[in-house]
Amino acid sequence: MVDTVQIVLFFVIIVLTILLVVLGVQVYYILKEVRRTIEKTNKVLDDTGTITESISKPVASFSSVTMGLKASSLLTVAKVVKNLISHDDDSKEKRG
Repeated sequence: MVDTVQIVLFFVIIVLTILLVVLGVQVYYILKEVRRTIEKTNKVLDDTGTITESISKPVASFSSVTMGLKASSLLTVAKVVKNLISHDDDSKEKRG
């Protein structure tokens, strides 16, 4: 003696079970794709770090070379100015 309400409830339970199984499978595939995407992103970040390090070393070397040139040129300018000043002082003493 199966009542119509029981048949409808049984049918609804079967449909909901099938939908939940399909939904669970879809969530599994989505999480799998998210994991794959995170792994690729991690690899890109690692590669970016490697590239940054390989670029920063020559830039640092170039910077130190330019700073050395700048310091040496400043010393040269200072020596020239000092020579001019001392030459100027010498010529004033000779006149006076």
